[in-house]
Amino acid sequence: MLESTSADRASSTSDEDVQTARPKSSSPSRRAPPCTTLPETDEPPSTCSPIPYTTFTPCQKRLLIAILILTMLAAPLTATIYLPLLPLLATQFAVSSQAINLTITIYIVFQAISPLLFATASDTLGRRPIYLTTYALYTIASLGLALNQHSYVALLVLRALQSFGASAVLAVAFGVIADVCPPAERGAMLGPTQGAANLAVCLGPVIGGWVALASGGFEWVFWALVIFGGTVLALVGVALPEMARNVVENGSVEATGWRRPWWSIASVWVGRRKEKKRRTIDEEVMEKSGETTGEINARKGKQRKVGKKERFKMANPLAAIRIIFYKDTALVLWMAASPYAVWYCVQTSIPSIYKDTYNFNEFQIGLSYLTGGTGTVLGGYANGKLMDRNYRATARKIGRTIDKVSGDDLDNFPIEIARARGSWYLLAIYTGALAGYGCSVQSHTNESVPLILQFLLAALCTSFQ
Repeated sequence: MLESTSADRASSTSDEDVQTARPKSSSPSRRAPPCTTLPETDEPPSTCSPIPYTTFTPCQKRLLIAILILTMLAAPLTATIYLPLLPLLATQFAVSSQAINLTITIYIVFQAISPLLFATASDTLGRRPIYLTTYALYTIASLGLALNQHSYVALLVLRALQSFGASAVLAVAFGVIADVCPPAERGAMLGPTQGAANLAVCLGPVIGGWVALASGGFEWVFWALVIFGGTVLALVGVALPEMARNVVENGSVEATGWRRPWWSIASVWVGRRKEKKRRTIDEEVMEKSGETTGEINARKGKQRKVGKKERFKMANPLAAIRIIFYKDTALVLWMAASPYAVWYCVQTSIPSIYKDTYNFNEFQIGLSYLTGGTGTVLGGYANGKLMDRNYRATARKIGRTIDKVSGDDLDNFPIEIARARGSWYLLAIYTGALAGYGCSVQSHTNESVPLILQFLLAALCTSFQ
């Protein structure tokens, strides 16, 4: 809930504000809803009709949710499918366990760098080009890992590139949700995507452990990631539309160039032939009726606007780092990052804990991730519902009517209070569960105790995202 506050604010910040000063209100989600009026006349003005926040239909949004879920699987799947392989990799590359753990550290480092670059670029270049670039990089890195058999240095480099390609999609997905959903409805889209995407946290270790146990090696685990990456890359290329508001506004502007889905290439060719034929007919009409081209177009109705082709430009990604030096945003980021870091430590320690203490094999180690994975799925879904519920409760408390058409003006809405509502209780429960997990592992209690506490920690961890 807390990190979504930053997403709400970030979605309403212009590129110029990021580069110069503290973010200011500039997007339609923070301004008073614009409206369209009739031209000035001597008669009293008519009532204005608000411009919708988005022109994407519910059916299109459901398609976006399905595609976002698949794209968001990359980061958690790639991170967790790797964990049961740690003993095998140490043996294969003839290095210590500490050296293999360094590959996890490298992955986390690039997991932080990737969103800083690609999420910033997606605000300027559009969401679709970034998805294509990152998934292409991810697929190539996975292919290199599948082919690498002996080089530990190559393992480090390729694992870094794999993280670099996979980790940006989560941040870009938050941007997509802000592009197509007004603030009052973002939880309804965030909950299913976050919950379903966290399913990879569940399935990753199971798939990794089962494949490693069945094949006796690690290569087919990376081949599975190659197949996954290539499939999602093709799906994004064919079906994902452009959603960035600075490119297509609320969806009313048609994207151009590589921001268009691949299937539209054929439609463009067909459209050009139809346009050529239409112009021939219009010329014949002009000769007979004396109408001009403008009069003919006006009679046929206004066509959809087409976006302009712009030069390549990108905001300075380092300028976004300034936001962490403001006290309010620093606290929000700290509260979101701390549970995530703790949960990553818990996940990393699972193979050694359950192998040394409870004598689990690779497949059983993979199964031990199921409780935590289930917690992230259910917690992510519940978090989305709770976000919208808190938003409605805060609106009722201040006597505000929620604008689901154009979106609320967040300059005059306490969004921080809405998103952080009830966080103190969640934090207290989370702290108690974390202390209990440490005590249960240290005292070698029955394995069911740490497994249950893993579920609770994972479910609460998503509440702070």
